[in-house]
Amino acid sequence: MRTLTYQTELCVIGGGMAGLCCAIAAARHGTKTVLIHDRPVLGGNASSEIRMGIGGAHGKDNRESGIVEEMELENFYQNPSLRYAIWDSVLYEKAMAEENLTLLLNTSCLDATMDGNRIKSVKAWQSNAETFHVVTATYFADCSGDSILADLTGAEYRYGREAKAEYNETIPPDVADKKTMGMSCLFQIRETDHKVPFTPHSWAYSYPDEDSFPARNHTPACNFWWIELGGEWDCIHDTDKCREELLKICYGVWDHMKNHGDHGVDNWELEWIGFLPGKRESRRYVGKYVVNQNDVEAEGRFEDIVAYAGWTMDDHFPEGFYYEGGHPSIYHPAPQPWGLPLRCMISKNIENLVFAGRNISVTHAALSSSRVMATCAILGQALGTAVAQALEEGCHVSDVNVPRLQQTLMADDCYIPWHQREVSPLALRAKCSAEVVRNGKERGEENCWVGQKGDSICYTFDKPEAVKELRLVFDNDMNRPYHNMPFCYPLVEKEFHLPKTLIKEYRIEGVTANGELLTLHVSDNHQRFVTHAVDWEVTELRFIPLATHGVEDFRVFNFEMK
Repeated sequence: MRTLTYQTELCVIGGGMAGLCCAIAAARHGTKTVLIHDRPVLGGNASSEIRMGIGGAHGKDNRESGIVEEMELENFYQNPSLRYAIWDSVLYEKAMAEENLTLLLNTSCLDATMDGNRIKSVKAWQSNAETFHVVTATYFADCSGDSILADLTGAEYRYGREAKAEYNETIPPDVADKKTMGMSCLFQIRETDHKVPFTPHSWAYSYPDEDSFPARNHTPACNFWWIELGGEWDCIHDTDKCREELLKICYGVWDHMKNHGDHGVDNWELEWIGFLPGKRESRRYVGKYVVNQNDVEAEGRFEDIVAYAGWTMDDHFPEGFYYEGGHPSIYHPAPQPWGLPLRCMISKNIENLVFAGRNISVTHAALSSSRVMATCAILGQALGTAVAQALEEGCHVSDVNVPRLQQTLMADDCYIPWHQREVSPLALRAKCSAEVVRNGKERGEENCWVGQKGDSICYTFDKPEAVKELRLVFDNDMNRPYHNMPFCYPLVEKEFHLPKTLIKEYRIEGVTANGELLTLHVSDNHQRFVTHAVDWEVTELRFIPLATHGVEDFRVFNFEMK
């Protein structure tokens, strides 16, 4: 056995979408960060081990941008065959690219050392290397979903459903209980050009008729989320018990589809089945503020809003698969979007504990809308950015300059509802041929410049100006109807590609006072949000689009400089 020690600024526990985005955001803003993750691959519920698509806010133009969109677009570019091994490697690549980020995979946090109400260090075990890792940090961000640091540190947390009266909510039961939404083992199927038989396992359940699971969609395009258990058990300590039962159900459902009635799957085969359940709910931290159903319905217009949700309040019955009342979930309406405050990610009683993901400080009712992965991802990016700013400002994370934080997030292409990004003073001093690209709004048709072949966007200055950075935001087809990866694999896949609206090739020209032409040429862009570091002194700047990934129009939300 050996022990390695680390002294860092931020230690992130959990490498799901929340923890990964938290760690990357902090590292990009100069914070020395260690990310501890107990699995061999990153992404949590989105990884190859669980394979849930990254869902987020409903509603027009509400797709989450920032780091999570960067990852999805990178996946479409690198992974045209839609292989989960490549998706895993895209996430891994994003983490490994950050020089301020140390990544510890296959490493489980198992202990914490306290100094009063502060966490001094955590201890983790890396089984495949027979190594203990002890990490001392200024801040600890628990993005583990199950809130592993709650029991280890004495942090306040909740488990289960509050009573209606506690927060004057209508969704919860009259009496508080320890019931939650459950967990699911998913499976994926692939279409072939020939008939494929399936022989069921002797230990799996048998479902001979449609009455075996009424009101459960079991068509090829379904992701089988309703194969769910654990809400009436302990969603932490009974995880393996749930897995055993879920696998019996999964194989039984596939046997039913293949061998009991016509379900249109004669030519389909079982591609993959998950042996690691994907969780929806377990421990939730108690933070500086607890977001509740009333906040959701009032649109969450908090002064310290740093992220947003917009999934319905999708409240799964604790009985899951064995719920007999019809559809296993109730979709309570929620605004699209509604805001989430920084305060719900900061522990109420542990001074240097913060958190992001499904374990933030929300009631069960609010969680039913905030728990989905794209929401968790932007919460993570907001938290990592907030910690980096707190360290820079020399203050506690709860005391950061919130307007500055909001502007930083929007500058990093994170949308914050009801807020507008400040345009750079240099861009505002110039004359611009397309005012819409410098209005600080980067979604919605009304905020998009649309050009044709031969068109350009031009800035002119009254005198030579020093330009250090160019900023661009392209149209990423924000309302595309597909996730990061498919739920099943038909013979011909027509979706899950790079948005055709993205600009692929462009040229940026700068003209100096003596007429010299400075040129930056990009031939294979595949991102929505792009920055370029330059060192130019110019009297004119031109953006010239040359090609897209499939459409004729050139579509640009932002082009400016600083």
